[in-house]
Amino acid sequence: MSDSISSDKAPEPVGPYPHARRVGNLLFLSGVGPRLRGVKEIPGVTLDDKGNIIAYDIEQQCHSVFQNVRYVLEASGSRWENLVDVTVFLIDMKKNFPVFNKLYAEYFRDNQPCRTTVEVNALPTPIAIELKCIATV
Repeated sequence: MSDSISSDKAPEPVGPYPHARRVGNLLFLSGVGPRLRGVKEIPGVTLDDKGNIIAYDIEQQCHSVFQNVRYVLEASGSRWENLVDVTVFLIDMKKNFPVFNKLYAEYFRDNQPCRTTVEVNALPTPIAIELKCIATV
């Protein structure tokens, strides 16, 4: 049996799924990006009139995505220190990885979950980073 969890602070899901599901003492977060709840603007993203990314600030997006993960963890009764596995999706590994890795080291100074980082050619919304996380509760 599992419990479906939604946060009133994290951005609305872009599809029919919850922010997280709890199964026993494990918490599985759906993909979390840097979008903000209730607004169309995405931190650090400049779009053209067709919705295509013309510029983005990966550092600003990293801060926002980490905050959104915190929102989901808190709504689920967990916390940042309980993260055990993080999968990172970047749209440009060569350009974004050095900045992302530096910020990741700052955010995960005390807790170092397992991590996998992959490059993808697109994400469901015009963002440059998305995280998929597993935590304990």
